[in-house]
Amino acid sequence: MCAAGQLNVRTDTRRGAGPDNARQTAVARVDCGAGDTMCVGVILGFPADVARELREWRASFGDPMAEVIPAHITLITTTPTQDWTATIEHVREVARCQEPFTVTISGTGSFRPVSPVVFVNVEEGFEECVKLHEKLQSGPLERSLPFPYHPHVTVAHDVGQESLDEAETVLRDYRATFPVVSMGLYEHDSNGIWQLREELDFGGDTDQER
Repeated sequence: MCAAGQLNVRTDTRRGAGPDNARQTAVARVDCGAGDTMCVGVILGFPADVARELREWRASFGDPMAEVIPAHITLITTTPTQDWTATIEHVREVARCQEPFTVTISGTGSFRPVSPVVFVNVEEGFEECVKLHEKLQSGPLERSLPFPYHPHVTVAHDVGQESLDEAETVLRDYRATFPVVSMGLYEHDSNGIWQLREELDFGGDTDQER
């Protein structure tokens, strides 16, 4: 347990950001919202200027998800839970114990041929993302994944091979650095839309709660 502090929680009901489940096709079969089961995800959002630039690049490769899924790093994706109270307390505790850190994204990679995805690499901050993932994917959110966790920023998904090749080549020299100070907790609702439920500041050293 980390030193207790009052966590700064910002509730929201914005649509669409949500965890990218490009490599999680097996998980996508979970019937989110059925019965007592709900599905959640946690992501690291990007500064507006970086998100806008990457959205424009993703759109230029013909990916229709560019206007639906803002640029982000997924920490956990499409994870079923039947205990919302335990889940939210678990995620809050992880946020409370996490210090802000710096992320640098640089260069490109691909999950081909397993999955038609091209991404920008997470360089600085990679280990922090892995550790956050491991902490989050425990307790009420513990489960086995079909692939090892690999932090990345999707820039082209499920488009033609030529477009995937273009994305991998054009963004080869792309680089951006920015601080990460919070993470977003999302619910995958019964309509298939990712809803932001809370944005949780790292550190829990503030005396304000919104």
